[in-house]
Amino acid sequence: MKSNPSGGLVYSTDGGRMCPDCRRPVAGCICRQLKALATPDGKSGGVVHVSRETKGRGGKSVTVVKGLPLDAMALAQLGKQLKTACGSGGTVKDGVIEVQGEHCDLVMQALKKQGYLVKRAGS
Repeated sequence: MKSNPSGGLVYSTDGGRMCPDCRRPVAGCICRQLKALATPDGKSGGVVHVSRETKGRGGKSVTVVKGLPLDAMALAQLGKQLKTACGSGGTVKDGVIEVQGEHCDLVMQALKKQGYLVKRAGS
């Protein structure tokens, strides 16, 4: 196993060359797909909305991410990354990512780091 100077895995005997961004084998890398789909489209204007909701959850809050121009598989992968970054659970359903707890700031930082135009929605 080799690693590059920035600390990411470059080669693994298990999967060959690894992408430094998504840490998947280069053959299964989804970075190009995410960047291609992250361009602003006419419908959503390219803006991702992050909000906190408690309705219908017994008073427990969740961080909700809406407006991501991604297909179902890429959305699930991004949801997994966001849940890991926040250290909590959540779900991806109907084109919306829900992360358990109040993590709006962390989610916004993670999305901005990936190149999305992010706005805080609600209070």
